[in-house]
Amino acid sequence: MSGADRKEDEVRRMLEAQHPAVPADLAARAAVYGGRLLRRHRAVRRLTWLLLVAAAVAFAVWASVTEPWVAPPSDMTPPLEGW
Repeated sequence: MSGADRKEDEVRRMLEAQHPAVPADLAARAAVYGGRLLRRHRAVRRLTWLLLVAAAVAFAVWASVTEPWVAPPSDMTPPLEGW
């Protein structure tokens, strides 16, 4: 008997066996769990966006205060030649 025949026989035995009883409130529990999962995902998504906006605002404030694009003033004066 090949591996495919063995698997096919096993599947047929599983399908012919008596199916387990399903709880009556399974759909209600699944709906409650799904709703909770959706609320949790929504809260995580909102928190992520809030942190992203806060980081963007903090970066904008830092950049406007420190002006990192401006070259720092020179501490030395160039030598005077030709006077």
